[in-house]
Amino acid sequence: MNKGVEVGNRRLNLFPFSAWMVVFVLVPIALVVYYAFTGVDGFTLSNLKWVYTYRGTLWLSLELAFIATAICLVLAYPIAYSMSRASERVQRNATLIIMLPMWMNFLVRTYAWMTLLEDTGLINSALRAIFGMDFPGLHLINNHGAIILGMVYNYLPYMILPLYTSMTKIGTSLLEAARDLGASGSQVLRKVILPMSVPGIISGITMVFIPSISTFIISKILGGGKDFLIGDLIEDYFLGNSGVVNYNIGAALSLVIMIMILVATFIMNHFDKDASTSGGGSVI
Repeated sequence: MNKGVEVGNRRLNLFPFSAWMVVFVLVPIALVVYYAFTGVDGFTLSNLKWVYTYRGTLWLSLELAFIATAICLVLAYPIAYSMSRASERVQRNATLIIMLPMWMNFLVRTYAWMTLLEDTGLINSALRAIFGMDFPGLHLINNHGAIILGMVYNYLPYMILPLYTSMTKIGTSLLEAARDLGASGSQVLRKVILPMSVPGIISGITMVFIPSISTFIISKILGGGKDFLIGDLIEDYFLGNSGVVNYNIGAALSLVIMIMILVATFIMNHFDKDASTSGGGSVI
């Protein structure tokens, strides 16, 4: 009797999560799959040909997302490590500062960069004040560099926080023991800190790469709309910004992105399992 009640309580506790998964995950995915494989005449695979048609756009999206993710990792790693070795008060304040921009609207943050990077923006105005009004200025906006900058700025916290969480679990005594055994600073980094921070690296890469590859508003604001990313195409086909509304093509492109993200997540989780089972390497 008690076992039956316990099973019933477990099912009741799982109900909110199951309901959330069905409504916000399974139903949207089912709709995307339905529209991706249907057309005017019913079932069709013709929508998937548009993936090949827009292969250049897809490759550009992958390239910019990869670059932005790599830059975030390089910038976030020393920041996260410094935070993890600081006092509790400094850690709290640093975490607050990192999360503070996330309290503002995403569009506001991105538009703020536009006012900085424009040819007549604050950066070029400051340069002309230093070098004279004849200074031609720097073309900092409406290019791939501006798009990558927008991605790095908006998604950098998603790289720092998982790394910081992972690095706080590395005890100071472990680092001191490695040094006592004769390990140099670079050896401590390569053989102790880096292997033990792999879970944070994988989580950070996943959390940055996924929104970067599917972003659309950053490319429109900072890229000037000259280079469409895959997210821009999907938005266009669903909202009809270019005058054409086609849920089927938009769903087919979305399905490909979903599959790519699932494959990337599976690979990252595989590396995460390998890191958790192998542990840190030898010090010497």
